[in-house]
Amino acid sequence: MSETFATTGTIAAIATAIVPQQGSIGIVRVSGSEAMHIAKTLFHAPGRQVWESHRILYGYIRHPQTQQVVDEALLLIMKAPRSYTREDVVEFHCHGGIMAVQQVLQLCLENGARLAQTGGFTLRAFLNGRLDLTQAESIADLVGARSPQAAQTALAGLQGKLAHPIRQLRAQCLDILAEIEARIDFEEDLPPLDDKAIISEIERISAEITKLLATADKGELLRTGLKVAIVGRPNVGKSSLLNAWSRSDRAIVTDLPGTTRDVVESQLVVGGIPVQVLDTAGIRETEDQVEKIGVERSRHAASTADLVLLTIDASAGWTAADQEIYEHVKHRPLILVINKIDLASAEVVEYPSEINQVVKTVAPQNQGIDALETAILEQVQTGKIQAADLDFAINQRQAAALVKTKTSLEQVQATIAQQLPLDFWTIDLRSAIHALGEITGEEVTESVLDRIFSRFCIGK
Repeated sequence: MSETFATTGTIAAIATAIVPQQGSIGIVRVSGSEAMHIAKTLFHAPGRQVWESHRILYGYIRHPQTQQVVDEALLLIMKAPRSYTREDVVEFHCHGGIMAVQQVLQLCLENGARLAQTGGFTLRAFLNGRLDLTQAESIADLVGARSPQAAQTALAGLQGKLAHPIRQLRAQCLDILAEIEARIDFEEDLPPLDDKAIISEIERISAEITKLLATADKGELLRTGLKVAIVGRPNVGKSSLLNAWSRSDRAIVTDLPGTTRDVVESQLVVGGIPVQVLDTAGIRETEDQVEKIGVERSRHAASTADLVLLTIDASAGWTAADQEIYEHVKHRPLILVINKIDLASAEVVEYPSEINQVVKTVAPQNQGIDALETAILEQVQTGKIQAADLDFAINQRQAAALVKTKTSLEQVQATIAQQLPLDFWTIDLRSAIHALGEITGEEVTESVLDRIFSRFCIGK
């Protein structure tokens, strides 16, 4: 293993987010064979407190040479194998902020620990059999979850709901391989191999893989979220729409066109999906240099958004300026938002017939916001990405391994159809088994571990 992922020795790191003057508690975590020695060197527990596993001690952290008190703290002891890493683990629960935890961490490093790298604790949990690779990745997803549904999906992965079907498929492939190799080694002692039964079993496994692959897009949506750009000409109510939707005053609202000079962002959750909403500057020709920059940024936001909310003013109807903007965004997934319908003189507002989804709103009165969210979820559904009711979701690495598995199984079928010798059948079948093993960690390389655990924070 590289130095980054060396698993010998004792590691230490700050395990909580440190925010000056805001964090109430800061935790320094230590894992490894020297963890208890470091704890007894630094921590003084007054009275007759018992140093045993899964007990919290109260006391003081002292510099071992000067005996100067660094912090009043709690010490949590978790002896192997009943710990996150299956090693001896101690945690110093210090006062929050910056200085206390940094001083305690430094003392740990001076007394036998080395600084943990990103994902160091979870890597040890994986290598020590505490977690498989899908569960380790789910931990990273849980920490980074941006919506309740994303957290629930990550938790399902942590509970093994993804690993279980993967292991079943791998076991079934191993059974097929055993049948084939048995015929190779003991052909005269066993009945002929049933080619049709083998093909049927491979087809069934491939069908299960297809079902797993169908969760990839939803998983990516839950992890990264949906970028939605509100675009339109000036003074159609884009900022009012953002404020009403986010239930805040993020954007300045006036009757003067061109008030919004830059892209204003807001983070929302719609149907369990994280949504980044971009309120853009009104798109128009202008000689104002600052506004011109804002317009260019608006066009860029519209061109890169997952979904565009083209907003028009119902009282003005569909104008030539609206048509010009529409020509630039009509190639994107789009919802037409007809705002200010309370000011419209006509009951029907004309717009291009090819626009399929239309929502009418009165932003200052919060009218139409629910319909807008429903329309967005319908757009998600149209993209064949389910918006709810998903037990687990695979990530891009797992999807790539499943695609490799399916391709290898298809090659096995082709080999059988060509009536090639049994030895040829086993080549691609082994490749499929290896790919499935990469998902859970039975088959794994250092480069894969490097790619996975580099996504973690240091204290995890």
